[in-house]
Amino acid sequence: MSRRIAVMGLGQMGWPITLNLARKGDRTETIVAIDADPGRVAGLAEPGVVVTTERAAVAGAEVLVLCLPDGDVVESVLFGPDGLGSRLAPGATVIDLSTIAHGQAVRIGRALEAHGFAVLDAPVSGAPAGAEAGTLTVMCGGTPETFAAMKPLLERIGTEVLHMGPLGSGQLTKTVNNVIYDINIAALAEVLPMAVAMGLDPEQLGRVVTTGTSRSYASQYFVPRILRGAFDEGYPLGKAYKDLVSAAEVAMARGFPLPVTAAATTTYQTALRAGHGDRDKGAMVLPFETMLGVKVRAPSG
Repeated sequence: MSRRIAVMGLGQMGWPITLNLARKGDRTETIVAIDADPGRVAGLAEPGVVVTTERAAVAGAEVLVLCLPDGDVVESVLFGPDGLGSRLAPGATVIDLSTIAHGQAVRIGRALEAHGFAVLDAPVSGAPAGAEAGTLTVMCGGTPETFAAMKPLLERIGTEVLHMGPLGSGQLTKTVNNVIYDINIAALAEVLPMAVAMGLDPEQLGRVVTTGTSRSYASQYFVPRILRGAFDEGYPLGKAYKDLVSAAEVAMARGFPLPVTAAATTTYQTALRAGHGDRDKGAMVLPFETMLGVKVRAPSG
């Protein structure tokens, strides 16, 4: 039976996710890809996918997939003037792949359920490369029934599609994952300049922390970029800061002590106060380089 699927948000993640949904799907499906930015839509094309800036194209969709930058945008898109929630088919399922705060995800999900929709908060991990390859990790919060119904669809975009628990559990899991990642980057940002200030060669040091026991996805991604002075290739740290805020909100509400997370947050804040919010997370190294009067760069960097 034919199914109408709408994807809202065609950025670095949204468009490759749309491509995998289309290429691995049923030919009887109709897939509509929507973005409010005409510049982002320009030039996008895929057989079987309708690409448009018109929100009205979501009308009658049985599944709405959201790939949006933050929770406020999600709320506006769903419930604001000309909100998509009023255009969906009765009983439609909303899958929110955006990364937003746990509490906001629960509030949005309950509002959608009150309108008769099924909901999964389903943030992803794997970066644009994972979105392109269809190898994302998808962390889902919602009822077991909704997860079971949507799992085959999500397996088109991810190799790990996991039910983490009730509504909000996907976002909570993503927060945990991101905070651990963020702590890794914060540690690199403050320790690498110290090591260079003590006389260690940046390039040789980079080889150790990307192959030795301290290696992590964070070091393997960011250290090569720090060594060549490239700080504009990843997600902006000003936007990524919301993960630490979300963790702090959860910890404050429940009285959980998070001393290491608090320390990493200070490192982020130092970079933000230094004006690096539009650069990627590797730019957290820059204030520490300035303080110590060194550069963590390869000779050609």
